[in-house]
Amino acid sequence: MSQTKTSGRKKIAVFIGGRSPEHDVSVVSGLQVYNAIDRSAYDPFIVYITTNGRWFVGEGLESRENYIPKDLSKLTEVTLDMSGASTKGALIPKESGLFSKPKPIEFDAAVPVFHGLYGEDGNIQGMFEFANIPYAGMRTKASSVLMDKITTKYILQALDIPVLPFAKIKRPADGSYLVDEKTLEESLEPVGFPCILKPAHLGSSIGVAKVNDAKEAKACLPAIFEYDTSAIAEPFVKNLVEYNVSVGRIDGALKTSAIERPKATEELLDFKQKYLSGSGKNGDKLGGAKQENTPVSEGMLSLTREINPKISAEIDANIRKWAIAMYEALDGAGAPRIDFIGDSKSGEIWMNEVNPLPGSFAYFLWEAASDPVLFTDLMSSLIEEAFAQNRSMVIPSDPVPQDARLLKR
Repeated sequence: MSQTKTSGRKKIAVFIGGRSPEHDVSVVSGLQVYNAIDRSAYDPFIVYITTNGRWFVGEGLESRENYIPKDLSKLTEVTLDMSGASTKGALIPKESGLFSKPKPIEFDAAVPVFHGLYGEDGNIQGMFEFANIPYAGMRTKASSVLMDKITTKYILQALDIPVLPFAKIKRPADGSYLVDEKTLEESLEPVGFPCILKPAHLGSSIGVAKVNDAKEAKACLPAIFEYDTSAIAEPFVKNLVEYNVSVGRIDGALKTSAIERPKATEELLDFKQKYLSGSGKNGDKLGGAKQENTPVSEGMLSLTREINPKISAEIDANIRKWAIAMYEALDGAGAPRIDFIGDSKSGEIWMNEVNPLPGSFAYFLWEAASDPVLFTDLMSSLIEEAFAQNRSMVIPSDPVPQDARLLKR
C-alpha cells in the first residue's frame, strides 16, 4: 500500500457535498466520517464538491461552521487526475502561479460520503475506478442498481426476497411535470389507494407523500419530478413498522449490525423528523461529529429509535438472511444500510430499499451490534477494504491480449 512520504500515514481524501438534493446531509455525514478516521494510521483531508459541481480543498473545510463557503477564493479549486497511471489519486489545482506549474495533491484512497444523485449512485465510483484510485464503499454496479429503487425491486424479486407491489411513473417528456388522472389511475392499479409516492433515486425521505386518490397523486408528482426522472408508488402499509440493519465485511468477516426500529411521531417519517428531531439538551441536531477529534455525538442521528428491539427470532433471522443475500448477490463492499417495512399485526415483512452510503455510515448500528464495532474501527475496515478491492482489479499495463493486437507495439 502506498504511503505519504511526510508522515508514513496513508493520505485519505474524504469527498463530501455534491450536486444532490442531499448535499447538506452529505456535509454533515462527511464531517462525522472525517473526525472518526484513525489519525494514527491515516491522514484525512476534505474534498468539498459544491452544489454546482466545483471541487475545492483548503483550510477550514473540516469545520461545519464554514459551510456553505461564502468566499471560495480562500480555497483551492481542483480537478481529479484521470490518467490511472498509478494506484495513488491526485488532485490537480486549476490555477497555477505565473512561473510555476501547480503541484498535484496526492492521496492514497478516497472515501466518498455522498447521498443521492451524482455520488451515491455509482457516478463517482465509476470515476474512481477509471482513474485506478482505491475507494471505500459499494462498487459501481451495486451503487447504481441500489440507488434506483425500481431496479432494486427487480433484483430482490429475483432473489426471492419479499417486496411490496410497486409501480413506476416516469416524468413526462414535455417538461410539464403533469400526468393526467386517468393515466395515473391505470398506472397505480397494481398498487391501489392509499399509496406512497416517492422519488425513485433519492433518499432522506425527500419528496415522500401519502396519497389517497389519483387527484392527490397528480398534485404531488411535480414536486418529485423537480428532482427526479421517475417516481415509485407502493401500497400504504397499515400498522407500519420499520426495521433497519447494516451489513458489511468487517476486517474481512461478513457481519450484520444491530437492528433498529425507527419511531415516527407522524404517520410518515419525513426529512425533518429524520434529521432535526431530538431533545434540546444535545443542541443543534445537524451538528454531526464534534471538531478537534472529540468523541462523535449522535448529531443528525438523534431520531427516536429502538436499538435491538424485541422482535421474534424469525423476523430477526429473516432480516439478516435477506440483507446478506442481497449484499452477496451484488458483490457487496462497504457497509450499506438495508431498510425493511412490515405490518406489526400480520407479522409480514418486506425489504423496502437499500442505502449504499447511509447517513453517517450508520455507525451507531455497528456500535450497538452483538459484536460491537466502533466508528473509528468501521472506517479503518472500510479504508483497508478499499485497498483490497483495488488490488483485486489489477490488470496488465497493456490490457490488449496478444491475439487482439491490431496496432504495432
